Amino acid sequence: MAKKGKKAKLPLSDEEQLLLFQQKLLAEEEMAKKKERLLSQFLKDKLAKEEHNSALNLNKINTQWRTVLREVKTRELHKDIEILSQTFERVVDCKDSVIKSLAKDLSEAEEQYAHALRSHLHSIDQLLALQRSRLCLLEESYNMELEALTKEFETERKTIIDQHEKEIHYLQDVFMAMEQNYIDSEYESKLEFQSMWDDLKNKNLEEKHFLRLQLENIVEDLWRRFQEALKNYTDATEDQKIAFETLKVKDEKSSKEIEAQMKKIQRLQDSIIILKSKIMMHNRESEEQNQYLRKDKELVLAQLRKLKAQRTQARELSQENLVKLTLESNATLKALRKIVNKGEKILKLAEICRKFETEEEKVLPFYSTVLTPEEQKEIEEIYPEELTEELTKVIVNYTGMENFWKRYNKVKLEQLSLQHRHAQLSEINRKLREMLKQYLDGISVSDEVLSQLNPLFIVNHRSNLPQPLSTPTTQPGDKPPPATYNIIEAAHVISHIL
Repeated sequence: MAKKGKKAKLPLSDEEQLLLFQQKLLAEEEMAKKKERLLSQFLKDKLAKEEHNSALNLNKINTQWRTVLREVKTRELHKDIEILSQTFERVVDCKDSVIKSLAKDLSEAEEQYAHALRSHLHSIDQLLALQRSRLCLLEESYNMELEALTKEFETERKTIIDQHEKEIHYLQDVFMAMEQNYIDSEYESKLEFQSMWDDLKNKNLEEKHFLRLQLENIVEDLWRRFQEALKNYTDATEDQKIAFETLKVKDEKSSKEIEAQMKKIQRLQDSIIILKSKIMMHNRESEEQNQYLRKDKELVLAQLRKLKAQRTQARELSQENLVKLTLESNATLKALRKIVNKGEKILKLAEICRKFETEEEKVLPFYSTVLTPEEQKEIEEIYPEELTEELTKVIVNYTGMENFWKRYNKVKLEQLSLQHRHAQLSEINRKLREMLKQYLDGISVSDEVLSQLNPLFIVNHRSNLPQPLSTPTTQPGDKPPPATYNIIEAAHVISHIL
């Protein structure tokens, strides 16, 4: 403790005092900043609290205001609900009565429908049996015609093939006969040529031998004379004799050669002339034969082309008939499938319609005519028609459809009557909607309503509501008009009131 006291009593220097003063200033600044932060935080918390309190108070005010509005709205809605409940009870009573009547009608209709459906199915079964028998007959006739056509086609094909083979064999036989004739004629011409050549050769040899004998005689005679002259001459000219003999030998040789060559040339010329004549004759004969053969060949080719054309034409005709037959068969099969599908569809529709038949239709499915005898006579007078044989046949074919057409006509009349009734009810509904709109426009106030005629504005017991048309007086024989009911839908009234 003594040490601490001693230290505190020591005087501070200027620098230490300055540092101490700076520290105090910094501490004061920090304290001021801390106070500002605390103040801003306090103000922020207070502002958030005030905002929370204001929102809470606003919610409380809104809830109290909503309760007041709910009470007012509930009172209004209670009044509206009372009105709507009254109207709804009235409408419900009307609907209950209608539902009861409709349920009764529906039960009667179901019974009648069941009876009519049984009768309708029986008639449909009869029609299907008739159609099946007709289809069987058509199929049998189709198969018979198809077999007949196939047999006819096969027979024609066989006949054409047989005729074609016969003609081919005939042409081959003709060709072989012509070739054999040509070979025979060629062989005969060769034999004739050889015989003529032998005759000419023998004749030439005989002539040569005869000429040789004649020449030998002449030569001997001349040789004798020559020997005599030679002796005289040799005696006169011995020197020239030697030269003459030599020339003579040469002359003999040359004359022999010339004679041989001339004979040979003559013989060849004769043979050439003969051969030329034979060749010309054979050429003429061969040309005539070739012409005959060409003509026969052209005729055979023309006949062959004609037969081929007939065969192709018959094949095309048979092909066209086959294609036509297949197309017609396919068309008939498609038509029959359509008829079967139509019959199945009719059966399905009959099963569906059976549920909607009335009791009367179930009991009496086929009504009798509603025309009196007098009306029937008038119709016959207006539309006179004489029954012909064709018409009677058609009527007999369609007698089974009479009950069907009766049912169909009855359904068609009921459809037309329902359409007429629907149009009447839609017109009544439209008028009621217009009247309700006028009423609602009258009880509401707006610029659009004020700009138009107000049906609730009455002056001197007169209003702007359109007056109904004057109903015409009914005669004693006329039927009373149908009763109309005013029906207002609850949803429609609520949509206009709320």
